[in-house]
Amino acid sequence: MRLGVLFSGGKDSCLALHRAAEHEEVVCLITVVPDNPESFFFHTPNLHLTKLQAQALGLPLVTRRTPGVEEEEIADLRAAIAEAVDAHGIEGIVTGAVGSVYQATRVQRVCADLGLWCFNPLWQLDQLALLDQLIEGGYKVMVTGVFAPPLDETWLGRVIDRDTRDALAALWESHGIHPAGEGGEIETTVLDAPLFRGRIDVRSSTLDYHRDSGVLHIDEAEVVDR
Repeated sequence: MRLGVLFSGGKDSCLALHRAAEHEEVVCLITVVPDNPESFFFHTPNLHLTKLQAQALGLPLVTRRTPGVEEEEIADLRAAIAEAVDAHGIEGIVTGAVGSVYQATRVQRVCADLGLWCFNPLWQLDQLALLDQLIEGGYKVMVTGVFAPPLDETWLGRVIDRDTRDALAALWESHGIHPAGEGGEIETTVLDAPLFRGRIDVRSSTLDYHRDSGVLHIDEAEVVDR
């Protein structure tokens, strides 16, 4: 089956892509870019890097902008998926949804309207197990957004390794922080993964942190050989 992946460039969409590719043919990536940084539906930090990630994966990328207005952005998601159907003949959609019923039900509705299969390979996966799979699989995942105390600016740019995983597990116990960010506490950007043909090298970045949230904006990066 020919599949398109809803792709933010974060850890969940990259891991979901890998799981889908183990069983089916992934033929394109689909990224919706919201103008609203407070989008209810879409990941926002560093979405411009999906072009480099698509290059590293050797896959075409379908991109569409949306104003990011709640619920109205679903129409833009539908248009992006319909474009992928026309351009790449996809028969199904892969999502990185883990626990968000809000996201999963809306993607399922769009897929049903377009006659597509909807595949959620990470659905209800234990969040610490998700981090373990990334670490053991050799993914290089950088924290590029933090949105809940006690996560602070020192977390921005941190790579998810065993120490980071254990620190997130401890924050789950002490502060209720979801270790894989399912409560919107963190956002991530994948710089290397098993299916990448080259890694993404970050050349420059800007840290934007105030009050209890912040983003690491990756200003300059390129795909390089491992």
